[in-house]
Amino acid sequence: MTKFSRAARHFALLLPLLYLAPQASAQQSAQAQGVQTAAEAGTEAAALSSLPAPKAVQIGSETPWIYEGSDVPRDTEWLFGEMDNGLRYATRENGVPPGQVSIRIRIDAGSLHEEDSERGFAHLLEHMSFRESKYLAQGAAIPTWQRLGASFGSDTNAETTPTHTVYKLDLPAATPASVEESFKLLAGMMQEPVLSEENLALDVPIVLAEMRERSGASIRAFEKSLQTRFAGQRLANRLTIGTRETLNGATAESISAFHDRWYRPENVVISVAGDFEAETFASLIEKYFGDWEGKGPLTPAPDFGDPVAPAGADPDNPVGEVAVIVEPDLPRSMTYTVMRPWRPVQDTIVYNEGLLMDALAQALINRRLEARARAGGSYLYAQVRQEDVSRSTDSTFVAFAPLTGDWQSALKDVRGVIEDALAAAPSEEEIAREFAEFEKIYESQVEQRTVMQGSKLADDIINAVDIREAVAAPETVLQVFRGMRERITPERILERTRALFEGDVIRTTYITPAADEATDAAVRAAMLQEVAPNSDVRLAAETLLFADLPPIGEPGTIVSTGPLGVLGIERIEFDNGTRALLWPNDGEPGRVSVKMRFGAGMRAFDQEDAPYISLGESALVGQGFGELGQEELDRISTGRVMGFDFAVEDAVFSFSAQTRNADLADQLYLFAGKLAMPRWDANPVNRMKAAQRLSYESYAANAGGILTRDLEYYLRNEDARFKTFTPTEVDTTTPERFREVWAPLLTQGDVEVIIFGDFERDAAVEALRNTVGALPQRTPIPAEIASRVPTFPAAGEGTKIITHRGDATSAAAVVAWPSGAGVEQLRESRQLEILTDLFNNRLLDAMRERAGASYSPSVNASWPVDLDAGGRIMALAQLKPEDVPVFFAASDAIARDLAVNPPTADELARVTEPLKQLVTRIMTSNQFWLYQIEGSSKDRRKLLYLQTLLSDYSQTTPERMQELAQKYFANRPAYRLAILPDGQELAGGGAARAAEITGR
Repeated sequence: MTKFSRAARHFALLLPLLYLAPQASAQQSAQAQGVQTAAEAGTEAAALSSLPAPKAVQIGSETPWIYEGSDVPRDTEWLFGEMDNGLRYATRENGVPPGQVSIRIRIDAGSLHEEDSERGFAHLLEHMSFRESKYLAQGAAIPTWQRLGASFGSDTNAETTPTHTVYKLDLPAATPASVEESFKLLAGMMQEPVLSEENLALDVPIVLAEMRERSGASIRAFEKSLQTRFAGQRLANRLTIGTRETLNGATAESISAFHDRWYRPENVVISVAGDFEAETFASLIEKYFGDWEGKGPLTPAPDFGDPVAPAGADPDNPVGEVAVIVEPDLPRSMTYTVMRPWRPVQDTIVYNEGLLMDALAQALINRRLEARARAGGSYLYAQVRQEDVSRSTDSTFVAFAPLTGDWQSALKDVRGVIEDALAAAPSEEEIAREFAEFEKIYESQVEQRTVMQGSKLADDIINAVDIREAVAAPETVLQVFRGMRERITPERILERTRALFEGDVIRTTYITPAADEATDAAVRAAMLQEVAPNSDVRLAAETLLFADLPPIGEPGTIVSTGPLGVLGIERIEFDNGTRALLWPNDGEPGRVSVKMRFGAGMRAFDQEDAPYISLGESALVGQGFGELGQEELDRISTGRVMGFDFAVEDAVFSFSAQTRNADLADQLYLFAGKLAMPRWDANPVNRMKAAQRLSYESYAANAGGILTRDLEYYLRNEDARFKTFTPTEVDTTTPERFREVWAPLLTQGDVEVIIFGDFERDAAVEALRNTVGALPQRTPIPAEIASRVPTFPAAGEGTKIITHRGDATSAAAVVAWPSGAGVEQLRESRQLEILTDLFNNRLLDAMRERAGASYSPSVNASWPVDLDAGGRIMALAQLKPEDVPVFFAASDAIARDLAVNPPTADELARVTEPLKQLVTRIMTSNQFWLYQIEGSSKDRRKLLYLQTLLSDYSQTTPERMQELAQKYFANRPAYRLAILPDGQELAGGGAARAAEITGR
C-alpha cells in the first residue's frame, strides 16, 4: 500500500484549503483534468496486483549484482534483480515527492562507443528514440507524457555522455495505469525506435541547432583541451554532439546498426524509485523488458586507451603535451593534469576509506589555495580535484585563473602551495577541521534520509553503475567515515597527497586572450621548473566560538505575537520593528530554512552607483563583520550546517541559509551581525573586480553570451542598474566608494525573518531576541526610493540589434510584452503561467520539432510581487541569422492566434496537468511556502490568494486564455531584440516560412 512520506504530512492538511477554489469549467473534460473515479482506480490497482511476482530478484543469500566483489554493506531498501537476458535492475519504494515514480534506463553506450564515421550517433539516437517508436506515433512522446502530468525537459529527458546514454522519466501523480503505460512506452522506445530516413530528416537539424547553440570560443577551447589532455586516447576526439559531417552523413541503416550493436539487454540497467512497492516495479520491468533479445553476438566495448608519457620524459616530472589556446573572447585559465590509467576497482570498505582520505587531502590543499587568493595572490581562484574521467583516466586536476598576463607567477604560487602539501604532513588541527566539515555533511544526509528525493535515488544507481562502483546507505557512509578517524593521521594524509600527484604523464593547457602572452615551450619550461614549497599558507586552526563574540545589542522585547492565519505560522514583532514568521514542522527532518529580508533592494541604487550592485552581490558577505573576516567566518562555522547567501531582489535585500536546529541561533547571529557591525575589507571587493574584468570579454563570444550580458538591460529600458559593466567601468569603482554606497543601505528598511522547518520554537524565539531583535532601530526607506519601479521599452521602436564576435552561424532573437506586477492581480499572474506554457508548446513545436531551427526556444513570464510594475512575457531562441525573421513571424503568429482562437481542451490539458503536478510536488517543500509567505508579516494581501494557489495554476478555460492573450498580446506590438554576428544585417521576410511551420 502506498504510504504518505513525512514530507507530505503538512501538505495533506493543506489540501482542503487549496481546493476551496472555483471548480473548472464544464468544457474541461475529466480526462483533461486527470480525474479518476474510484472504480477506475480500483480496476487499475487490481491489474497491477495481478502481475506475476518478479522472478529475477536477488534476495536472501544471493549477492546483488551491484555488490559483486564488494564488502560494502547492502542498502536493503533497494531490490536488485538480473534477468536471463542480462538486463539488470534496481527498484525501491519512495514517497518523496508523494505519488511520483522516477525511472532511469541506462544504455552502456556513449560517444566513446562510436566509430569515426558514427560521431554523434549515440546522442542522435537519443533524440530519435523520442521521435517515434513501437507504441508512440511520430512526435507523440512529448504530448503523451504531458497528458500524464510530466513536463518536457525537466520530467521527461535524456542525457548522453562519453560512457552512457540515460533516459529519464519523473512521472508525477502516478496511477497504476500511468506507471504501466510508461514502462510499456519506454520499452518500445528502447527496443524498437523507428529509425527512418523521414525521422532522421527531422532530428538531424535539431541536433545541428543544439551544436550551433554550443558553438563559439568556449567549445573550441574545450575541444582543443580534450585533444591535448587525452592525446592518444579515444576521448580526445569524441564530443558527444558529434560533427556536422557525420551527422549529415547518417542514414537509416547506419543509425540502426549503431542501435542494434549497443541497445541490447546486456548493456542495460534500469533503476526505479517511487510511490509503489519495489516488487511492483520489478514485475513491470520483467514484463516489458523480459523478452528483449539482442541482435547478433554481443559487441565488447572498445578500448578507451591509457594516458602515456612522451618518449624521453623524466619519470620524476613526466610533463607531456602542452597547448596554449588563444581565444580573445575567453578569460585566462590554466589547468594541468596528473594522469594515471583508469582500472576497474573492487569497491570495498578499504577502497572507500582511501577515497575519503583523498577527499580530505584535497580539501586541505583547496582551503590553503583559497586563503592565498583571498590574501591578494596572483590568481583569482585555484582548485585541486581528483576525478575518474569517462573510464579513461584517473586524474588529478589543478585548475586556476591568473589575474593578469603574468601566468608564470600564478603557476608558481599555485604549485608552491601544492609543493608544501607534498613536502610536509598537515597538522592534527587542520585534519580535525576538515574531518568536522565532512562529518557534518554525512550527518545531514542521515538526518534527511526520509526526505531523499526518489529522482536522486534513481540517479545514484545510474551514477554508481557508470563508475563501476556500489551504492551505500547514508548510515553506512557515516559509520565508515567515523570508524576510520583513528587511522587518519598526518602521515597517512601526506602519503595519500603524494599519491594524488604521482602519474604517468602531466598535460597542461593554458587559455589566454592574448596571442603573444605564452608559447607551448614556455609553459612546458615552467612546468619543468622546480618550485619551492610555500608554507606561509598553512592555516592557523585555533577554534573560534560564537560565545566569545560581542552581543548584537540589548535583547529585544516582544511587543506582539499571534497566528498569521495559515499553516500554523506564528507572527512575532519586536520593539525595534523587526518581524518574524515561525513555522516549526517535521516535513524536512534535520533541515531549517532561514531568510532575512531588509532594505529596498534594486530600488536603493542611483544610476551612477549601479556598478556596485553586482560587486555587492559577490563581495558584501565575504567582507565579514566585526572582527570576523573571510577566514574567521569559515573557521567559526567549521563542523556546522550554516550558510550565508546574499541577493539583491526587486524590492528587498535578503540573506538566506539552510541550517539545522542546533545551529539556528548562530545562523541568526551571522545575519544580524552583518547589519549591526559591518566590516569593510578591500580584498573581497578587489577580487570581485578582477573576476568581472576577466569574464567580461567572454560574453561577446556568441549570441548566448550577449543574452546573458545585455538582455535585462534592454528589457528594462536601458536602466543602468541592470547593466553588465565593461572592465573600464569596473576599474572606476573603489573599495572606499563601495563602503559609501553600501553602508547606509544596511541600515535602511524593516527587517523580516522567516524560519520554517525542524526547530524548537522557544529556543528560536530566544535566539531572535538576542540577534535581529537586538538590532538598533532602522532608518525608513526614503519615499523617492520606495516609489522607483523598472520600466519597459516604449512600443513601436523597431527591432533592437546588437552584435557578437562569434561564429557567423550563431544568432538569437527575443520578443517581449509588458505584463503586470504586484499582489492585487496575483491570481492573474498564475493564469499567465498557463498562457505562456501554451505559447511555449507551440513555439517548441514550430521552431524545433517542425523547422529544426532552434534547439531550445522558450517562453516565460515574470511578475514582481513586491513592486507595482516590471512584469513581462518573453520568448527567445538561439538560431541561424537567416531564421531570426522566421522566429519573429512565428512568435507574432502564435500570439495573434492565441488572441483570436481559444486553445483546444486537449492542448490546455497538456499544460495544466504538468503545472498542477509541478505545484503539487513543490508544495511539500518549506522553501516553496517560504516564498509564498515572505513579506506577509507586513502586507497580508498575499495570504488572501493562498487558498486558490493550486487551482489558479491548474484550472482555467479556453476563453480565459483567449482573454489574457488579447490583453497582453493584442494591445501593443512586441519589443524585438536581435543578436547577430558582427557585420551581418537583419534580413527581411520570414512570414511565409513561419506560416508554413506554424500552420497559421
